Amino acid sequence: MPRVLLCGELRWAEEECKEIFRGIAEVVRLESPSRAEFLADCKPGGKYDAVVGIYRNNLSIGYIDVFDKELVEHLPLSLKWIAHQGAGYDKVDVQACKARGITVSNTPGAVDDATATTALYLMISALRHFAHAEQTLRVGRWKSSHKAGDAHDLTGRTLAILGLGGIGLRLAELARSFPMRIMYHARSRNPRGPAWCEYFGADRLDEMLAQADVLSIHIPLRSDTAGFVDERMIRKLKKGAVIVNTARGKVVDEDAMIRALEDGHLGGVGLDVYPNEPKVNSRLFEFPNATLLPHMGAATGDTMKKMEVRALTNLRDFVVHGQCADIVPEHRQ
Repeated sequence: MPRVLLCGELRWAEEECKEIFRGIAEVVRLESPSRAEFLADCKPGGKYDAVVGIYRNNLSIGYIDVFDKELVEHLPLSLKWIAHQGAGYDKVDVQACKARGITVSNTPGAVDDATATTALYLMISALRHFAHAEQTLRVGRWKSSHKAGDAHDLTGRTLAILGLGGIGLRLAELARSFPMRIMYHARSRNPRGPAWCEYFGADRLDEMLAQADVLSIHIPLRSDTAGFVDERMIRKLKKGAVIVNTARGKVVDEDAMIRALEDGHLGGVGLDVYPNEPKVNSRLFEFPNATLLPHMGAATGDTMKKMEVRALTNLRDFVVHGQCADIVPEHRQ
């Protein structure tokens, strides 16, 4: 029977895991307390020898760190598949996996609703200054520092979405109910995008930015997207616009964003992600128009269980069929 390795504790789908792999594969648990011991255990004759697939979540970082090139090169020679739990997979070096003949999957659709509603909250709070109002209330200052002229309704505003994947599309559906005008930019037009979602290609990106009251970021972190939202892009936004980021902190030039907050070009930000998590740039705490969350976009029991089940199902499909529905785009390039 094939062996699969769980790298990271299952918190929500333990019983489902038993059913998913019953009669299909032997499930092996991560027992290595450190990266060095994990690499040793991956050698021929080690406890993870002959493993054909790995389920991983970010809890494993505390024991064996990220799946970088070094770790990937030391994985068992038998390994063919890595099923990552999560939509973002920047903690896995996909190019190193490709070089080893290892296929990587993620769990994109499972996080769409939870992350989109997080972006919706951040957008509302950044426009209405709700986070700062709650802070002043909690210290007994009621709304003494609230300036109504700095707060704005969502109705009739324009939302620009950077990356219309599952999360971006779900946010578009939610925001349209106010109603808001919805625009988006992506590498190509999304065939699932409804007619009311206006597409702006690369040649019209500046045109989109100039009209946006809110720019919500939903692009993955890759080598070509690091710092994608840079000084130039931020300055192309209309004065007073808001940036919302539930993707990855490093896709935004944080220093450029802070400068735009300082000089008033940005009217506010709503952030769930940061470049060096769990560290947060303390300068962000100085801005009352910054709504900040500790990367909890998908942190609900409902969504976490969906992600675990989907990643485990991907791993089972790899073992049984040699493929799954969620192979990351780099394998199609």
